[in-house]
Amino acid sequence: MPRKPVRPMYWLGDALLILDQTRLPTSIVYRELRTVQGVAEAIRTLRVRGAPAIGIAAAYGVVLGLRRSASQTRSSLIQAVEEAAAELSSTRPTARNLFWALERMRATAAKHADEGKVSLLRALETEANRIWEEESLACRRMAEHGAALLPEECTVITHCNAGALATAELGTAVGVIYAAIQAGKRVRVFVDETRPLLQGARLTAWELTRAGVEVTLICDNAAAFVMARQRVDAVLVGADRIARNGDVANKIGTYNLALLAREHGVPFYVVAPTSTFDLAVTRGEEIPIEERDPREVTQPFGFPIAPPAVRAYNPAFDVTPASLIRAIVTERGVIYPPFEENIPRMMPAAASPEGPSRQG
Repeated sequence: MPRKPVRPMYWLGDALLILDQTRLPTSIVYRELRTVQGVAEAIRTLRVRGAPAIGIAAAYGVVLGLRRSASQTRSSLIQAVEEAAAELSSTRPTARNLFWALERMRATAAKHADEGKVSLLRALETEANRIWEEESLACRRMAEHGAALLPEECTVITHCNAGALATAELGTAVGVIYAAIQAGKRVRVFVDETRPLLQGARLTAWELTRAGVEVTLICDNAAAFVMARQRVDAVLVGADRIARNGDVANKIGTYNLALLAREHGVPFYVVAPTSTFDLAVTRGEEIPIEERDPREVTQPFGFPIAPPAVRAYNPAFDVTPASLIRAIVTERGVIYPPFEENIPRMMPAAASPEGPSRQG
C-alpha cells in the first residue's frame, strides 16, 4: 500500500505554510506566507502549483489580505477583499480553480461584510477551509472512480504532476494510481519528464517513488516509442481548465501525448474535479493560455542550453481536443462522450461531491 502522500500546504490560522516545490526533489523546504503578496508570489513562481492547490492557496490569500487591512466599514472591507482577489487573479490565467475559489471568496465577502471585520474574517476562513475540504473529498472520489477504469495489471503514462503536490490530498491522475494499488491492482508507471520545468521528473517521480510505486522516468519524446514497444493500458493526466465541449487545457505536451495515445489505441483519461470545469468557455480556443518567461526554455534552472540571442516560445499549457479523450473522471463520476451533452448535465448539482456515478 502506498505511503501517505505529502501535503503541499498547511493553514496555521494567521499564515499559510507551503512546501516550496521549486526546491524539490533535492530539498524539502516549507515557507511561511503571511501576506496576500506572498501568496501571489508563491503562485506566480510555482512554489505552489497545480490548479486545485492554486485555488486553495488563493482562498487563504484573501483571508491574509483582509487580515492585514485596516478596513472597518462595509465598503472598505469589500474593497480590501477585491484588491486581494485582483492581486491573486493576476498570477496565472489558465487555471480555472484559481478563479473559481476567488469567486467563492468574493461571494462570501458580499454576504458577510455587514457583520464587521472580525465576523467577515471568520466567514472567509471558514469558506477557505470548506474549499480545501471539498477538494480533498473530490480527490478521494476521483481516485475511486478512476481506479475502476484500470485493469488488474496495467502500465500507465502520466504527464507533469497531478498528484498530492498539485491538489488537496491524493491528487487527480496520480490519485487514481494510488487507489488502484490500494485496491490490489498492480500498476507500473511511466512518467514524462515534462519540459521545460521537469515537473514530471522533479515532482511526480519523487512523489510516486516516495510512496513506493514502481516508476520509470522517460523523456517526453520517448512516449511514442514506449507506447509502441511496451504494453501501455492508459494515459492519465490532470487538467487546468475544461471547456463546455470537453476540450482540456493542461500542461504543455499533453496534446502530443493524446495524439500518440490515439495512434496506438491507448485510452486517454483526464482526471479533474468539477471546480476545473468552465461552462462559460464553449471550446478550447477560448481558454487563455499562459506564456511564461522564455528563459525557462533557454536557461532552465539557470543553466544556458541555447545561444544567448535565440528566441524561445514558452506556452505553459496546450489544449487537447475532446475528440482525443476517452473519458473525464470527476468526483461525481466518469463522463463519456458526447461531452457537450454530458458535461452540462453533470454540472448543475456539482456543488456537492455527492451525486450520480456516471454520465454517458
